[in-house]
Amino acid sequence: MLTPQQNLVSVEQASCLFLRNEFIALLMRLYPQRLGDILHQHFAFSSAMSISEKLQKVDRLKVWLDSFRPLSPTLVSELKKLYDVRFTYHSNAIEGNTLTQRETELVLETGITIGGKTLREHLEVIGHRDAIDYIETLTRSDTAIGEWEIKQIHNLIIRAIAPDEAGRYRQLDVKAAGPEYLYPPHYLLSDLMPEFIEWLNSDQIKSLHPLEFAAEAHLRFVSIHPFRDGNGRTGRLLMNLLLLRAGYPIVIISNQVRAAYIDAIAQAQQHDSGIHPLLDLIVDAARYSLIETLQILATASDSQSQGLPFYQEMLAVLQQQSQELD
Repeated sequence: MLTPQQNLVSVEQASCLFLRNEFIALLMRLYPQRLGDILHQHFAFSSAMSISEKLQKVDRLKVWLDSFRPLSPTLVSELKKLYDVRFTYHSNAIEGNTLTQRETELVLETGITIGGKTLREHLEVIGHRDAIDYIETLTRSDTAIGEWEIKQIHNLIIRAIAPDEAGRYRQLDVKAAGPEYLYPPHYLLSDLMPEFIEWLNSDQIKSLHPLEFAAEAHLRFVSIHPFRDGNGRTGRLLMNLLLLRAGYPIVIISNQVRAAYIDAIAQAQQHDSGIHPLLDLIVDAARYSLIETLQILATASDSQSQGLPFYQEMLAVLQQQSQELD
């Protein structure tokens, strides 16, 4: 005999399956319009929206994502394949790597070399993928993030390119390439990095939204600039480690917003403008990743008895759009 709790679960699964079937039928009616396009329209950001309003929209998407958990091994594998390629491509492209997204995918999946591209560019792809694997391992543990973990992320990115520098703090002073901004002297790193780690694991961060925490951590880290090279990629991986632990998918700063991203960091470093310009980019990137993930989960057979809150609200959206076709 089923317990009351089991009966409740069975009823919810039956309701979810019924709504999902209605949802799929409406998607078929609305084709060639796709679910991702509909979600982007429904959750579009306007220029008049405040950060808090944008965070509220992202929070709704995050609740929907959580309603599909636990994800099946097949879906986890598919999402990892997608984000290994996209994250690696965009993060390396921001730093000047000229491999396209398709070429990045070929290097990761087949190991072939791309004619006309440097060995360094190929090694950057492999190193970044290895670093993603590492932060995903850390996500599954409750290990506090310390200097050793950050050095290990950097080591995986750089070890095949500059083994003498991999996982080692810089031993000289450096200046930002574009703006007239001097990073802290190298002899202060022995104080600055422990202070950063203390903040990263402090009670102070518990009052921050996960996206605010990730943005602040990223800005603080790249402003310290503890390594001679690879700080941007390490910072974006650290940011995603924090977001993965908070239940978000990989959040990707697109190479298409490279100029705005670099300017947001430079403005904060030079003029103490705070994290809001950077946070705005990260919130939009989180919105994109959540929608992309939901688009896959909502139509996958593996999750057909999950996601009830998603189907309840989005079914009404699709019904309205369907009526407009009549």
